[in-house]
Amino acid sequence: MTESLIFVTHNQNKITEIRELLGGEFKLVSLKDLSIDDDIPETRTSLEGNAIQKARFIYDMFNMPCFADDSGLETDILDGAPGVYSARYAGALTDFESEEIRNEANIQKLLNNLSGKTNRSARFRTVIAFIADNKEFTFDGIVNGQIANQKRGNLGFGYDPVFVPDGFDITFAEMSLSEKNKISHRARALRKFVDFLKNNKK
Repeated sequence: MTESLIFVTHNQNKITEIRELLGGEFKLVSLKDLSIDDDIPETRTSLEGNAIQKARFIYDMFNMPCFADDSGLETDILDGAPGVYSARYAGALTDFESEEIRNEANIQKLLNNLSGKTNRSARFRTVIAFIADNKEFTFDGIVNGQIANQKRGNLGFGYDPVFVPDGFDITFAEMSLSEKNKISHRARALRKFVDFLKNNKK
């Protein structure tokens, strides 16, 4: 496998997080580096489907090894919602003035839907899809936890301010990036991915 990898995302937070996890062994090429500003198709009904769709879209354009991820927050009492619709739980990005405002709306909708419910167990799940030599591979990571009653912390992104991972009494948004990267769903999926890359390095 090559040391240069295209990461199919416009999310700068994800790029920062994954660069931290990858270290210096692999060169991460972002969509910004490729001057791609258009939205990437994300119309499947599962995390696996979305991740593969995004990776395939860019792979077919550049014929270079690339990977994409899709993550979702799944709550037990809400039958797995918001799940694959986590990023647009309260509406599409075009419905809001900014990604920050949309994220806030997503969190408020989740808290409203959990109001009065005692079962607040949830999990963050990430699926990474990697395509190289026209072959598809997937890697998943899960971290279990609870949804807090209110937002806590100013770090992280998305639902981090309301997710308390099992074994901790603080939210992801109260953790430093290095702390979060030790246990996060994305980190767990990425570790599997990196092990695969190292074992198949050309």
